Formats: sequence, C-alpha cells, structure tokens
Amino acid sequence: MLIFDQLRKGDRDLQLLAVGVLGGMGILLASLWYLQVISAKRYRADLQGQSFRAVRVPATRGKILDRNGHALADNRPCYNVNLYLEELRRDFFFHYTNRVKPGFVQANPKTKLTRAVTDELQRQARHQVVSNYLAHVSGVIQQPRLLLEKEFHRHYDQKRSLPLPLLTDLSFQQVAMFAEKAPNLSSLALEAQPLRVYRHKSASHASAAAHLVGHLEKYDSTNDNELATQFRLLRLPDYRGSKGIEKAFDSELRGKPGIKLVLVNSMQYRQSEEMWIEPEPGQNVVLTIDLAIQQAAERALAAYRDGASTRGAVVVMDANNGDILAAASSPAIDSNEFMSSLSPDRWAAMKDENLLPLFNRALYGTYQPGSTFKIITGLACLEAGLNPDETFQSKGYFQLRPRGRQWRDTAGEGAFNFRRAFCYSSNPYFQSNGVFRAGPQRIMEMGQRFGLGEPTGVTKNLEAKGYYPNHEDLRKKDGGRWMPGDTANLCIGQGELTVTPLQMAVLTAAVANGGKLWQPRLVARVERQESDSKHPVVEYPAGQLRGAALVNPQHLALVRQAMLDDVEYRDPLPPYRRATGYKAFVKGMRVCGKTGTAQVFDEHGQLKEYTTWFVSFAPFESPRYVVVVVIEGGGSGGGDCCPIAEVVYQALLKIDAAG
Repeated sequence: MLIFDQLRKGDRDLQLLAVGVLGGMGILLASLWYLQVISAKRYRADLQGQSFRAVRVPATRGKILDRNGHALADNRPCYNVNLYLEELRRDFFFHYTNRVKPGFVQANPKTKLTRAVTDELQRQARHQVVSNYLAHVSGVIQQPRLLLEKEFHRHYDQKRSLPLPLLTDLSFQQVAMFAEKAPNLSSLALEAQPLRVYRHKSASHASAAAHLVGHLEKYDSTNDNELATQFRLLRLPDYRGSKGIEKAFDSELRGKPGIKLVLVNSMQYRQSEEMWIEPEPGQNVVLTIDLAIQQAAERALAAYRDGASTRGAVVVMDANNGDILAAASSPAIDSNEFMSSLSPDRWAAMKDENLLPLFNRALYGTYQPGSTFKIITGLACLEAGLNPDETFQSKGYFQLRPRGRQWRDTAGEGAFNFRRAFCYSSNPYFQSNGVFRAGPQRIMEMGQRFGLGEPTGVTKNLEAKGYYPNHEDLRKKDGGRWMPGDTANLCIGQGELTVTPLQMAVLTAAVANGGKLWQPRLVARVERQESDSKHPVVEYPAGQLRGAALVNPQHLALVRQAMLDDVEYRDPLPPYRRATGYKAFVKGMRVCGKTGTAQVFDEHGQLKEYTTWFVSFAPFESPRYVVVVVIEGGGSGGGDCCPIAEVVYQALLKIDAAG
C-alpha cells in the first residue's frame, strides 16, 4: 500500500519506474502469448520434422507381357531377414561396457579414453553385436555370410531408422528353417518384397527376349522429384530400367512410390511407423512379340555352331501390319543376373568387345547388306527400263575398265536373265546394269523409297538408323567425291551403306505386300495391372503406314517370283545346281528370300570376316511372315542364315497348324 500512496503523492521517479516495470511485464506477456498461441503450429511442425523420417517406398513394378499375355518380366516375392537396430540398443551398451571397453583398457592401460576413442569402441561394439546375430541366423538357414564393416557403419550412420537386411532372397526351404529354428527376437523379422524376375527359355540359362525386354539397375539416388515433402527423404532399395523396354517405359512400369513416416527418437532409432502415401503399382506393357515365335528364333540362333559365341540376330515381322513377332539377338544373356551383384569375371564377360553380349543386334546392329541389296538394285534397273528376259553373258567377274579392278562372285560364267541372276546372285549382272543402266542416283533414290538410312519409327526410338547415301548430292559419308567404283560396290550392297535387320524386315515386308511401308510396332498397349476406368488403356494401333514405295506392281511381282526362285529353283540340266537359298525350303510353306554375304574390313583395309544375310517372306501366295537373319563372322548367307530361317519357318508352320 505504501507504494500506491507514494504514487498518489506524485513521486515522479517512482511513477516512471512503475511504468517501466508494467511495460516490461506487458512485453513479456505479449511474447509468451505469441510463442504459445501464434507460433505454436509452426513449432509443432518443426518438432515433427525433427522427429519423423520420410521413407520412399517403391511401388510394385508392372509386368512386360507378350501379345498372348505370357509374362516376359514379372515379379516374385523375395524373402529377406531384416534387423531393426533400435531393438539392440541395450545389447550395444552391454557389449561396449562389459566386453569392448574393458578389453581395450586392459590391452592399452596408458591410453586416454577420449571422445574419439570411445566413439570408435562403440562402433566396434555395434558391429560385433550385429555380426554375432548374422552368424547365428545364417547358421540356422545354412547360408554363411559375413557382415562387411564398412557397409554396416554406412547404414548405421545414414539409415539407422530403416531395417538392416541381414540375409536376402531366402529359398522356401530356408524360410521354413528360419521360422522353425531362429530365435524369437523382436529385432529380427522375415519380410517379403517384390523382386523382378525374367522368364527363362526352356533348357537354357538365358531369359526370353532378354535384349528386347532389357534389365534393371540399382537406383538409390536421393534426388527424387516425384515426391515433394517437408521431411528428410530416405529410400528403400529400388531399381530402374537400364536397357530395352525396361528403360524406354521405365516411368510407366515403375509406378508411383509411396511415403512411410517413421517416428524416431533423439538417437535416430525407430519408435513407430505408418504409411502416409500408399505406393501406386506400375502399369503393364504388352508387346507385339509372340513368345512361342521368339523362343523358336532364339533356339535357332543357339543351334547355330556352338551357340554361345554366335553373333547374330533374327527378326520376325507380320508383313500385313508391321507387328514385330520376334526380335532375337545372340549371344544370349540372362537378365536375372542383373538383380544381384555380378562378379568381376562375369562383368568382364558381359563387356567382351568381340561378342558384345549386351548389344541388341536386331535393332541396333548396323551392317552392309551384301547381295540382299540386289532387291533394290534390281527394282531400280527395272524402273530404268531393264528387260528382265534379256540375256547377259557373264565372264564371272565385273570390270569397269580394262586392267581395272575385277569384282568376282560365286555365280560364275554363263548366260543370265533377271530371275536366274537373282537366284544365283550374279554380281556382274547387277553391277553392269546398275552402273550403266540405272546409275547411282536411281539406285539411291530407290533405297530411300523403302526407308533406308532413316529410323523405322519403332517404339521410343529403340533402334539405330544405319547410313545410306543421298541421291541429291552424290557424296560419300566422309564427304569425298562419288566414283563409278562406289556405284559398283553399292549395286551389291557393299561400300557406302549400312542397314539394320529391322530396316531389312520393313523393306522385305514392303516387297511382299505390294509396296506398303509399315511403321514397325513393338508395343501394343500400356494398361493398369487391374482394370480402372479412371486410367484408360493406352493403345498403340497396328498397321500405321509410313508411306508407300511407289514401285511398278509388275516389277514387285517379278522380284517376289525371283525370291521364290532363290529358295526353290534348280537347274533342269546337269549339274542340277540349286539356287543360293535352297536350305530355307519348308514343305507346306513356300518361302521366298534372298541371300547375301558382305565383306568386313579392318582399319588397315584387310579382310576381317563376312556378314551373312537371309531376308525372306512366306507364304508366296499370301505373304504373312517376314523373317530376316543376319550372322556376323559367317561363311555365306545360304550356308549360315538359311538353316536358321528354316527352323523359324518350321516353328511358324506348327504354330499356325495349332491355331
């Protein structure tokens, strides 16, 4: 009361003091109100951000299916034994205080226990505890494994709130052994997750359509633009497409990952968890490939020579709509190998510079077409006015000028008209008419009509485009001047051009169907794993025309007949010589084709090997199938590629008969 009496008496100093005290108390109360009421929400969010860890949970990957619904790439449950480190805190402390620390002090009595020393001792204690757990559990399931110290410490330091995988991909027998004999500990859990698996070919260690389907690679990048979150983002093990369809359609197959919130304490140990955003499964990709035809093509390649070192490809296409029914490449690989760590020796084998096992020769291989290019040369000559019945007397070689270079061939000397020259593959016939009648521009322009030198347009550019000269500037690839010798080489598919097996399949289909240039279709549709009206099926329609070859129908008919002769013709007189493609003959399916053999030179201009070809369609009366075979390092198209095509056509005949 004395203070109030003094204030009433007008004590100015006291009044100022009172105002200051009251003002300070007001500011204090206002600050408390702001912190506890206005800023409470923000601080609660900050507290949650410090207490929760957001874990990226990968979605179940979509399947890759053939046209009939057979899975080429699927998922299977993978059983792992996981260890939750938060359950071992007492074990870590006990082992440190009763084993590691006393042992260190006894061995190093004069060493001071600094913070750095104790931290290292605690790291050793944790590693020893987990190693003991792993030794016990791996002994139970009879799968010995060591705990790598570096990997364990990395997980403990960076992903402590996530389970530590002790043992992965247990067999069903090991799962049963774990359930029966493993100790009932809360720190251990047997958990399943989906694992990519690729369909194996029968009686082989390779997977079907491996080069086409592709494979996955581990993906643990912390930069994830798919998820926007205020929390620190951790990742569970995940994969992404590395090759083939797996890579080209990775976003569709991968789906959308989810987020799991893990509550952690101040030591970063897990307290609890809940799913915040459910993962959305990936979509299925349905291919135009027919598994039965694909496997037949792969078996045919595997049967050639010893199979393992075969370098080649087979493409099977529907001549009437451009659907790719098979695209096989050799050497074969097993895409399942990439789901685990490859040994250094195995990885070195995958990188072999000669065999190139990872290289998809069906879509990316570029080769000189050899005598298969005589289809183009022949059409160009016919369009230039060549009389197909006119007889050409061959000396067994072609020569531009006296004492100049001689291009020899296996057809030998004799009289040749168009069909006979085609089925015996007479180089002089096509070179003479190509150089002196058609000329380089007509030949180049004819090849461009059939799409050579350009991508075919197959799904997502899964192809090489090769090289083809432009008829407008008559220049070589290196910019050099075009010479008559270059035209002579071009007439027989050598020199300044390279093509892919897929391009030759499109070309052959156009000859078979009357000039329609189809855009090859590899993917039929992309669809949800479960039907969903909100997510309609994405269709890739068949029969998309890139254009028309615009060639005289009579000339195309003549070439088709000549291709039939290449398989069926036989001289009526001794020595009864057969045409070059006779080994592709199939009773009940009249095969039409053209063989080819191209020389491959090394960087010094020395002959290195041959590339052999057989391009074909069947049946003659109503073309349906196109089969293209290419072999690197072969001897001849007739000897190497025709037998492979014959096996494929036999399989097609059986498939058609079975309905």
